[in-house]
Order: sequence, then structure tokens, then C-alpha cells
Amino acid sequence: MIASWHTLLDVALRTSVVYFFVLVGLRFGGTRTLGQMSVFDFVLLLIISNAVQNAMVGPDTSLVGGLVAAAVLMSWHWLINTARLRSRRLAKLIAGEGIMLIYHGKILDEHCRRAGVTRNEVLQALREHGVARADDVLEWRAEQATTRRTDAQW
Repeated sequence: MIASWHTLLDVALRTSVVYFFVLVGLRFGGTRTLGQMSVFDFVLLLIISNAVQNAMVGPDTSLVGGLVAAAVLMSWHWLINTARLRSRRLAKLIAGEGIMLIYHGKILDEHCRRAGVTRNEVLQALREHGVARADDVLEWRAEQATTRRTDAQW
């Protein structure tokens, strides 16, 4: 059975609303990128995806309905990424700004709290980059993307 155009447009509209809601929620919630995702972040992402699935497709559980939802998600992602690359203001709105976590060897605890990382996570990231101590670092920033990742500068 093939879904009607009305049903498919309903799926597209629902999917768009869910996409923007989750995008804004994750942007301001500060979830990290996949490379820096903790188990806690990963579980949240899985639960969100399960929770919003029915909200996107509604009663239409057909293959076509699922393909329409996927196509809408990929289209919005491509459009927003293209616009972000062309607009510095939009890129800053979506990605946020980097937060300095270490300055001249000192871990900035208040900045770590703002970035949503613990002192231990900063020290772990240093070790992953082959740096034994924070004292050896001139500057370290948490660069934000739609979510966060950590980059070193020493």
C-alpha cells in the first residue's frame, strides 16, 4: 500500500519540526561530538532517537514514510550545513565559540564548568594527545561544533 501525498507531507512536516527541536536542544544542551561522546551522551542520543521516531512518522510506518523522513533529515542537514559555510554569523550561532580550558599551564575550572567538562576529562584529553601535565600546555580550548570537541595548542 502506497501512502497518500497528504500523509507523506505530514511525515515531512513532523520530521522537520523534530529535526529543529533536537538540533536546538543538542546545541544548547552541549552534547559532545561522537569522538568525544561519553556513555552518558551516547545513551541520551539513543533515547532521543527512539523517542522522536514516532513523532516523525506518526501513524505511517510504511517504507515510503521512513524514506521520506530520512530524505527530509538529510536535506535539512545539507541545507543548514551549506548555509553555515556561507554565513559566519550562522556558523557561530550553530557552533558556538571555543572556551579556553587551560592557560599557561593552569586549568580554568570555571571555564571547564561552562564547557561541561570535568578536570579529569581535560587531563584525560591531554594524555590522549601525549601531554603528561597541564603545566606543559600554553593554551587548550574546547572548540564547539554543533557540539564539543577538544583541540590542543601548545
